[in-house]
Amino acid sequence: MTMETISANRSFGGWHKQYTHQSEVLGCNMRFAVYMPPQAEEGETVPVVYWLSGLTCSDENFMQKAGAHRVAAELGVAIVAPDTSPRGEGVPDDPEGAYDFGLGAGFYVNATQEPWAKHYQMYDYIVNELPALVKSELPVSDSWSISGHSMGGHGALMIALRNPGMFCSASAFSPICNPMEVPWGQKALGNYLGDDREQWRQYDTCELIRTAREVPPILVDQGSDDSFLAEQLQPERLVRAVASSGLDFELRMQPGYDHSYYFIASFIEEHLRFHAEHLAAK
Repeated sequence: MTMETISANRSFGGWHKQYTHQSEVLGCNMRFAVYMPPQAEEGETVPVVYWLSGLTCSDENFMQKAGAHRVAAELGVAIVAPDTSPRGEGVPDDPEGAYDFGLGAGFYVNATQEPWAKHYQMYDYIVNELPALVKSELPVSDSWSISGHSMGGHGALMIALRNPGMFCSASAFSPICNPMEVPWGQKALGNYLGDDREQWRQYDTCELIRTAREVPPILVDQGSDDSFLAEQLQPERLVRAVASSGLDFELRMQPGYDHSYYFIASFIEEHLRFHAEHLAAK
């Protein structure tokens, strides 16, 4: 695999760059962004935080709105932000053009149903193909953490739970905690995976946490004024799942915050410092 640089911007002594590459897993051309801190130019290999974005987003939302570069530069941590779905000619979209399924809404699962199965293999892309490409082309170490927002928060927690030992830590903002039981998740899982709910469990954080035996340190922030809180996110389900598992897991309710990048920008420094602490301990 090779990747092509399509944009480059100096930022806090490091570089924000966008790349494209041909994804064998997804069967299309994919774009992703990387922030490389200044330490990488000094010959160091740096740890990585993978960031998974939410519905309708691309690599650009987080990199442009979260204000993460300053702290990443200080900590010497790279950030890799992939797209949220396959894209391009021949990649199917929601037939009604809805925002919560299809393009921009891959849900980080491996689809098994047609016409989605050919391209929508986002789980394998995030877990296998993209990290291998980044490791082969950029000066990064084997120390990785993962984070995300909303649909991406679901992806970050689910992927960390399914891959013990792969990530030093995991965090999420406003995650879809129990997709099997909420409208966004039911639509996505039903279409991508079919009607057998047993197949859905492998992509549901609450289901995974109940049976997990090894988890990385996890931090979750949720705004109390999030308009999606009651119907789509339901963090109380995650609290109950964690309590039944006996695991150590911090979920913080943040008074007055909503679902926007104002919320993410307010707490991203704490999340990056959380990850840096655990990345350094590996």
